[in-house]
Amino acid sequence: MSTPTDETLQPHQPPPTQPESRGNRFVDRKLNHYPVTSRRFLYLGITVLATVILYYELYIGGAVSTKIIADLGFTFTGYVFVSVIGNLVGAFASLAAGFADRWGRANLVVIGLFITGLIILLWLPNATSTTSFIIGFAILSIVEGVVLVATPALIRDFSPQLGRASAMGFWTLGPVLGSLVVTVVSSATLDAHPDWQFQFKICGVVGLVVAVIAFVTLRELSPQLRDQLMVSLNDRVLIEARAKDIDLEEVSKNPWKQMLRFDVIGSAFAISVFLLLYYILVGFFVLYMALVFGYSAAKANGLANWYWACNALALVVTGFLSDKTRVRKPFMILGGLISMIGCAFFAVRATAGGQPSYTSWVILLIVMSVGGGMAYTAWMASFTETVEKHNPAATATGLAIWGWIIRIVVTVSLFVFGFALPAVDTLVSQGAQVSAIAAKYPEQLKTIGALKPDTLAALQANPTSPIAGAEAVKELITSGVASGPAAAVGRLQQLGTNPIAPKDAAYLAKNAPAVQQAVKDNPGQWERWWWVCFAGQVVFLPFVFIMTGRWSPKKAKEDAARHEAAVRDEMSKLHLTNESVF
Repeated sequence: MSTPTDETLQPHQPPPTQPESRGNRFVDRKLNHYPVTSRRFLYLGITVLATVILYYELYIGGAVSTKIIADLGFTFTGYVFVSVIGNLVGAFASLAAGFADRWGRANLVVIGLFITGLIILLWLPNATSTTSFIIGFAILSIVEGVVLVATPALIRDFSPQLGRASAMGFWTLGPVLGSLVVTVVSSATLDAHPDWQFQFKICGVVGLVVAVIAFVTLRELSPQLRDQLMVSLNDRVLIEARAKDIDLEEVSKNPWKQMLRFDVIGSAFAISVFLLLYYILVGFFVLYMALVFGYSAAKANGLANWYWACNALALVVTGFLSDKTRVRKPFMILGGLISMIGCAFFAVRATAGGQPSYTSWVILLIVMSVGGGMAYTAWMASFTETVEKHNPAATATGLAIWGWIIRIVVTVSLFVFGFALPAVDTLVSQGAQVSAIAAKYPEQLKTIGALKPDTLAALQANPTSPIAGAEAVKELITSGVASGPAAAVGRLQQLGTNPIAPKDAAYLAKNAPAVQQAVKDNPGQWERWWWVCFAGQVVFLPFVFIMTGRWSPKKAKEDAARHEAAVRDEMSKLHLTNESVF
């Protein structure tokens, strides 16, 4: 998150007493001086914590999706469209976050945390209809769309470029640790508290606690400080000296025009399609493992813990290595390739047959998580640096464009996803009841299943028909359901003395064939979708080349040395030193 020389760059004397901001410190949160290391880490840590909680709140529904669908009466497609609507409204909320400088980034985060915490605690777990749940989730997504543009902007403000990848590595822990918290809490509590509302209530309480912490502690740099480019902490004194001459209106003029460029838009689109796999895993991994491999919700969430834990580790380690080598692009390419390999094997696994071992799942998920983490950390650092290349004062605008694009891409992909897996809709809507009826009449259905349709129809028309009876006995013996004539006759008598209830029989007649077909089609439809995610990761790779930054660590080091020399020269002309206090 910072260079090894942080402490040596602090002034020998503390700054003169000066208020951090004017007015109420809980309304006007601006810092007039770049904070010392301990304070900087505090603000970075609070921002990361806020991000973790926001994603925890956003993703909690994925851990109990099957229960929400059953309880509120969603179809699978209907439940997917909850996310479609959420991402759509969140996309335009992200654009609104481009005005974050006007209201204050820290205030957006604090207010957003309180609103989302209340929605998760009080609204969604008390929803009694699909409409109420959809409206609540849409409002949650609007707030999330604003706040999750403000948080990376704060991370950028408090992290010079030479420590940017480490800082962004910790910020990208937000969605990963948010997902990890979801799976850890749910896998530990679902058996004891099977109702889905319990998960939301825990999440809401935690969210409000973090909102209070952020309210008390979170601050942000003044616009005069954050609107400048900071390469290393050696720039701190010079940036503070320049701040008094910054014309905020001039540097902030036409921010949207400055950010609507191919390298900004193209790279934002590229990471959006790269993350298609991630977003489907977040929302539907539990459902996938349940419908294709028969995993319980608790077991599937426990398996997902491996993905999120290893992804978190990859984010932090990659950030450190990227800052150490001072390059981003090689890590994006290598991480992208590793993730593609994992995604390809993951896609094939859907239709490979058999029941893969738990260990094989863990290995595969680790490969995908490490590759994805490497690529995303390096991309976040490079993207903010690409935005800064055009105008550091328009950072919030550049991040707003990224937030809009990623949510629009997710909206479109989820819309297609909802129609691309019709078998899932059938299994979710009718599969449970068909299975329940089948469990109620196992022997009767086994007998019926062994009979040819014509024979079954003849028996139903005339149960005493000797011809139909003889043919039925023959078919039961031939299929292996009955060991001999006596056993076959016994099975046929059971159908007469303990028949399937007419209501159940009608439901089976109407829905069982579709469910049986869906069971066959389901794995193949999932596999096709995983290949769509693979294609998105292929698209990501060429866009790496349009982003700012060096490929060679040697050349990147030379760039940093030239910058340091230029800073020393300008400070000398202004009679400033690193020991100066401004």
